[in-house]
Amino acid sequence: MPFLLAPGHRRKRPATPTTPSTAHHRPAGESGPSPHRAAFRPDVEGLRAVAVLAVLAFHAGIPGAAGGFVGVDVFFVISGYLITGLLVREAITTGRIRLGDFFSRRARRLLPSAAVVLAAVAVAGAWLTVPLLRTDLEHDVLAAALSVANWRFVSQRTDYLAAGHDQSPLLHFWSLAVEEQFYLVWAPLLAVIVLTAARAVRRGRAVRAVVALVTAGAAVASFALSLHWTRDSVPLAYLGTPSRVWQFAVGALLALLPWHLLRGPRPLRLVCGWAGAAAIVWCVVSYDASTPYPGYAALVPTLGTAAVILAAIPGRGERDVQGAYGVGRLLAGRAPRAVGRLSYTLYLWHWPVLVFAEARLGALDWPAKTAWTLAAVLPALATMRWVEQPLRRSRTVSELPRRGLAVGISAVVLPVVLALVVGATTLRLLGPATPVDVGSLPPGAAAGPSLLARADGSALASGPVVPQPAQAREDFPPDGGCQVAPAVTSSPPCLFGAVDSPDRVVLLGDSHAGQWFSPLLALASRRGWALQELVKQGCPLPELSVRSPQLGRAYRECDSWRDDALDRLRTGPRPRLIVIASLNRYTADPRLLTAAWEKTLKRLRATGAPIVYIEGTPVPGADIPACVSGAPDATATCAFDRAAALPPDPLARRIAAGAVPGVRSVGVNAVLCPGDGPTCPAVRDRILLYRDDTHLTNAAAVVLAPRLERLLTESGALAVDAPGGPGEPAGPTG
Repeated sequence: MPFLLAPGHRRKRPATPTTPSTAHHRPAGESGPSPHRAAFRPDVEGLRAVAVLAVLAFHAGIPGAAGGFVGVDVFFVISGYLITGLLVREAITTGRIRLGDFFSRRARRLLPSAAVVLAAVAVAGAWLTVPLLRTDLEHDVLAAALSVANWRFVSQRTDYLAAGHDQSPLLHFWSLAVEEQFYLVWAPLLAVIVLTAARAVRRGRAVRAVVALVTAGAAVASFALSLHWTRDSVPLAYLGTPSRVWQFAVGALLALLPWHLLRGPRPLRLVCGWAGAAAIVWCVVSYDASTPYPGYAALVPTLGTAAVILAAIPGRGERDVQGAYGVGRLLAGRAPRAVGRLSYTLYLWHWPVLVFAEARLGALDWPAKTAWTLAAVLPALATMRWVEQPLRRSRTVSELPRRGLAVGISAVVLPVVLALVVGATTLRLLGPATPVDVGSLPPGAAAGPSLLARADGSALASGPVVPQPAQAREDFPPDGGCQVAPAVTSSPPCLFGAVDSPDRVVLLGDSHAGQWFSPLLALASRRGWALQELVKQGCPLPELSVRSPQLGRAYRECDSWRDDALDRLRTGPRPRLIVIASLNRYTADPRLLTAAWEKTLKRLRATGAPIVYIEGTPVPGADIPACVSGAPDATATCAFDRAAALPPDPLARRIAAGAVPGVRSVGVNAVLCPGDGPTCPAVRDRILLYRDDTHLTNAAAVVLAPRLERLLTESGALAVDAPGGPGEPAGPTG
């Protein structure tokens, strides 16, 4: 829901200058704004109810409302229609736009309610969340208060390596930020257009025509960008401001063009209104997470909303264009309007309530989510009653623009200060997030059940975990960004160690292969070899066609990258050793996975190099650093289910059975999940093993390096390292 949608902000008809002393402000040939644009639209207030209920049903997971996210699109169109109409009426009536008045009204009516929610979330976060998540939340509060939340969430959702984070209770503020950013540009732009066109207007040319042309141009450019980003980066398309401008522009055009002259007969308008409403409902029922969005799909709810608004625009002298059967009459009913008036504060409160409820109670089913959503009505009503309405109606505040702006600035400062105070306190609790000094880590065990060289783990007998939770979140392999991003189709050379050596070890796969970078670099350097890393984020090494969550569509770049990497290995110099790894959860079909692996391995065997597969490591499925930050003295509480985290590895089983010639298999899961108990530890010998919900910390990989090298040697992939010189590679197998 957009930020500039405080219910009731157009309930009073603006005064229209009609006296001789003010009539000269109207441009010649312009009869002034048509009556419908100056009047309060009860049907639009009711349309807000449809939008907010769709979003709430979607967030509550109510069956049949998987497309409820289109409610945001409805709000964008409504906002573009109302605010553009207001600004243009002022320009035509007075010959200018008072930006101070405009932003003062927006600030005093909307920012205080948002500030109350942000302050509540900042305080509740200090009580309900663990320290590491608390720091993330306070950053979210800052971004939301400064109206840049959408860009913060864009960066998180396009960064594949920022995995395992829980949902933010302020995620819904992305749409509020989009609207704030749009109007921070749109209102001044209209003011400039009005000043530039002032002389032309006095000659009788309509301001609306100039603004409509600019709006139409912006709509076309924004829609084209939306289509492009929907193909290449759905998070950017969905959350980015430029790709949403066209929806505001559609609403703006409704306020700018002479629809009262173009609409047609009343029966046609009646059909238009119901067709638009049906389109919105169809989207709510038919769309789901697999719908490429926004893209072309966003046209349906956007144009449907425009049709509903257009159908109820009366011409001059008309008071009711839809009679008892129009959709506008239904929307203008008492119940829809009551929900519409509450829509802004209800939108603000419902998502934090849901997220915090799940944080304390665990995953909820849709009836429970619905109950918590209904519970959010209470703080929403309180905020509307004691914050929004008093400030909106206050004559003292509304007398001077600077007072409204002061209220708005104060509303921004309050949550910012709270977030900084809570965040600073939490950072002191967590300790510094400086990189881990891997040189200070104790030696890892090469054999036996222990993680460290000393069987009793006495090297780390006391003190905090290593890395500390804040460090673990950023404890990536030091490969200089060679784990290429989803949009990249070819890896750079990415050579490490003895880069001039003709002998090289190749590390190939997805990010689960990339986590072994440090151990393999140490192995190669000890032998005077080079290490080449060919790793792509979220891209299965077996030849599977998958969807990319970051791109929101078929992962074509993965197929291109895989073909390129395999061709480079086949046509280039033969590697001394090829080490492969990949997450085995891209498909639940074991037959499909087996066939996909065989296609890849067939091409790898053509290189003639020894091939070693590192078995998949456990996938905790929960944010391990966050859990440990909340239980630093009881890390055993962060243990996770073995069966879910470590299912059978189909490829490892087939290799062990001799069904995959030319490929050896090694694994370290006996150390990561020791014994045969039902759980696996998050911390062992004070080593924090995971940086998120699926990847090992680099510190854990470094400690595991001696064990991995021993396993590679025992498998026959490497010859025993001769003292004082590099070892010989094993010959090709199979």
